[in-house]
Amino acid sequence: MSDAARTRQTFRRELWRSACSGILETAGSTFLLLIAVKWFQAGANAKSLLAAGGSLGLLLSPVTVSIVLRMGWPPALAASRLFALGAIACAVMVAFPSEAVFVIAGILAMVTTSACIPLMTQIYQDNYPTDRRGQLYSRTFMVRIAATVLFGWMAGWWLTEHLAWYRVLLAAYGGAFVVASIALAGIPSLALRGNALAHPLHALSLVAEDRLFRQTLLAWMLMGFANLMMLPMRVEYLANPRYGLERPSDEVALLTVVIPNLARLGLSPVWGWVFDRMNFFALRVVLNLGFALGILTFFTSTSRTGLILAAVVFGISNAGGDVAWGLWVTKLAPAGRVADYMSVHTFLTGVRGVVAPFAAFHAVSRFSLGTLGGFSAILIVGASLLLLPEIGRWRGGRTTRIVPDNDPS
Repeated sequence: MSDAARTRQTFRRELWRSACSGILETAGSTFLLLIAVKWFQAGANAKSLLAAGGSLGLLLSPVTVSIVLRMGWPPALAASRLFALGAIACAVMVAFPSEAVFVIAGILAMVTTSACIPLMTQIYQDNYPTDRRGQLYSRTFMVRIAATVLFGWMAGWWLTEHLAWYRVLLAAYGGAFVVASIALAGIPSLALRGNALAHPLHALSLVAEDRLFRQTLLAWMLMGFANLMMLPMRVEYLANPRYGLERPSDEVALLTVVIPNLARLGLSPVWGWVFDRMNFFALRVVLNLGFALGILTFFTSTSRTGLILAAVVFGISNAGGDVAWGLWVTKLAPAGRVADYMSVHTFLTGVRGVVAPFAAFHAVSRFSLGTLGGFSAILIVGASLLLLPEIGRWRGGRTTRIVPDNDPS
């Protein structure tokens, strides 16, 4: 297959997968938590576990890459099988409507959507040309965002009118998993390269070897922890009577899914174009400041106007964050080691993503959400200061990778 044909087939299949992933994104970001709060009246630990489900998949991503390497599976086939497992988890939730099953199967479903991310990044590296990678990625992401907006609006209305029939929503998630699995199975991909007998966490050695990678990961840890700590708090803030807002499900969906994703939809192609051309570290600092502003505005607002503006700011920043988070290692990593670099990034994202919701849900028993929002903004500003020196040192432009300190090349 020619490079152009490989790119076309990958892009077409990715359109289908992205639409399904947009539907599934609403589960992890909003509706599993909303069902837990409004139907099961779940406690802090159950809500924290559900909020951390996707991050747990990221935490397991190095193990996923290691298993795929040992089995010799093409990354697309492995990702297809993970999504099939997610469909099974949804079927279990539908068949056994209890809180314990809902939490455990919900976590498993979210794990499958995120554990495959390093595999997808390797596919983008192999199948998309360097000078168009950000644009192609952002175009499929536009489909994902549109699906998120449409399904988020429909699901919010459904839960407002028919909360007792929440299992219909879970069945729809199962169908999205099935379609995504079929789409992934048809994407051309090459088997991963590397030592199949290496320890599953062998890629973590890159943190010690590559100074620039290490510095970027540290900054991302601060920023990511702050953002992931406050992300599930948006639903909590709007839906829990404790905070005095107690908005209906459709309005919660509007403010946490529909409006932010409409902003993402409009700005995603712009950020894709910017990613291909702008100094990466300058881009990351700009996005960080946007996230800090969005958090401060959201959790200090009680009016609908203030909440809408905050949702827009968050969506604009998130549009750029999608591209930067998903593709930044292709700027630094050697072409054959993108999956390894990405697995370290996703592993550390998983670490903070598992810890952050627990920290947030237990911290709100002692501090106000406004105080937590201010603390998060301080962490994000600190992350930005760490990256400022790297703006002038950036040697990579669009195509030149930064090699590890001990790499003789």
